[in-house]
Amino acid sequence: MQQETAANVWGGRKLLRLCVPLMFEQLLAFAVGLVDVVMVARIDEAAMSGVSLVDSVNFLLIALFSAMATGGAVVCSQYLGRKDPEKASEAARQLIYLVTIISTVIMTLALIFRTPLLSLIYGRLEADVMQNALVYLFVTALSFPFLAIYNGGAALFRSMSNSKVSMKIALAMNLMNFAGNYIGIFVLHQGVLGAAVSTLVSRIFAAICITLLLCRPDCAPIHLRGLLRIRLDWSHIRTIAKIGIPGGVEGSIFHVGKIMVSRLITEFGTAAIAANAAASSLSSFVNVPGNAIALAMVTVVGQCVGARDYPAAKKNVKRLLGASMLAMMVLSLCLFLFRYPLVGIFSSLSDEGRSTAVQIITIVAVFSPIFWPLAFSLPSALRATGDAKYTMFVSILSMWTCRIGFAYLLGRNMGLGMAGVWFGMTIDWIVRSVLFTTRWLHGRWQEHQLISG
Repeated sequence: MQQETAANVWGGRKLLRLCVPLMFEQLLAFAVGLVDVVMVARIDEAAMSGVSLVDSVNFLLIALFSAMATGGAVVCSQYLGRKDPEKASEAARQLIYLVTIISTVIMTLALIFRTPLLSLIYGRLEADVMQNALVYLFVTALSFPFLAIYNGGAALFRSMSNSKVSMKIALAMNLMNFAGNYIGIFVLHQGVLGAAVSTLVSRIFAAICITLLLCRPDCAPIHLRGLLRIRLDWSHIRTIAKIGIPGGVEGSIFHVGKIMVSRLITEFGTAAIAANAAASSLSSFVNVPGNAIALAMVTVVGQCVGARDYPAAKKNVKRLLGASMLAMMVLSLCLFLFRYPLVGIFSSLSDEGRSTAVQIITIVAVFSPIFWPLAFSLPSALRATGDAKYTMFVSILSMWTCRIGFAYLLGRNMGLGMAGVWFGMTIDWIVRSVLFTTRWLHGRWQEHQLISG
C-alpha cells in the first residue's frame, strides 16, 4: 500500500478541523479584547488611552518570545511531517525552556525600566494617562512568562493538528479574564489595576492547564517527558532559533514601528488616541480569519515541507489564502455597514473621537480583505519552510519606508491626521503583498532545509 502523502493528509475535512477551532479562538480573543476596551473606556478617556499605549509596548515585548513559539512549531511540524515524533518531542521540550527563559528576562527588564521606557517611547504624556499606563504595564509584565508558556504549548498542539485544545483553554482563559475585568472595574472599583490583575490571573491559569496537558502520558505524538529535569539541547535550540530569531527581530521591529506611529498619534491629542484604540479594536474583527489562517499555515506547510511534498504545500496555501480573503470580505462588509452603531458602544469617546474612528474603519474595510492576507498570512507559509530571513528583511524594509514614512508624510506633513496614518498602513500592506507573493510564486522557499534527513 502506497504511503499516504502530505497532500492526502491535508484534505478539505482535516483543514476544516484545524482551521475552524483556530477561527473560533481568534474570534473569541477579538470579542473579549473588544469587551475589555469597552469596559476600560467606561472608566474615562485617560484610562482607555493609557491601556492602549501600554498594549503597544506589550505587543513589542511579547513578539520576542512569541516568535520562538512559532519557530518551535515549525520545527515540530516538519519533524511530524517526516514521521519522527521522538525528535519532535525533544524539540518541544527545548521550546518550553527557551520561551520561559526569554520571557522571564523580558519581564524583569520591563519591571525595572517601565517608567523610562514609556517616557522614551511616548515622550511627555498627560499625568493621568501616564499613571494608568505605569500601573497597567507593571501588572501585565508579571504575566509574560505565563503567556510565553501558553503560547508555546498552544503552538505545539497546533503542530500536532490539534487546535481544539488551545481553543478550549483560550475559551476558559478569556471568560476568566472577562469576569475578572467586570469584578475588578465595576465591583471593586479598581479601574486599570483591576483589568491588569484579571489579565495576569487568566494567563497563569492558561499556562498551568496547557503544560499539564502536554505532560500527560496519552499526549501524542508530542509528549513532554521529565520536563522538570532541565537539559538544554543546543542543536534543537539552534534549529528553533533559525526561525525564532528572524521572527523575533521582525516582530519587534514591526511593533517598534507601530509604537512610533502611536507616538505620532499622541501629537493629535487624547481624542485621537482613544479613537485609534476603538477603531483598532473593531477593525481587528476583520483580521480574525487571516490570523487563524496564518496559524494554520505553520502546521500545514510545515508538515508538507517535512514530508518534502512541495506540490501539496502550494495547493494548500492557495486554498487557505482564498478562504481567508473570502471570509475577510464578508466581515469587512459587515463592519462597514454597522460602523456607526459599533463606534457608539465606546461611550467615553467625544464627537471628534467617534468621527475619527468611523473614518479609520472605512479605510480598513476597503483595503484589508485583499491585501492583509497576502501581507500577514502568506509570510507564515514562508516561515514554515525555513525562509524566515526573507520575511524579516521585507517586513523591516516595508515598515520603515511605507508604514512609518507615509504615516508621518501624510498624517503630519500633509495634514491628513489619522486618515493619513492609516493610509500609510495600507501602503505597507500593498508593498508586503507584492513582495511576499512574488517570493512564493518563484519558489525560492523550496531551497531551504531546516531539518536534516
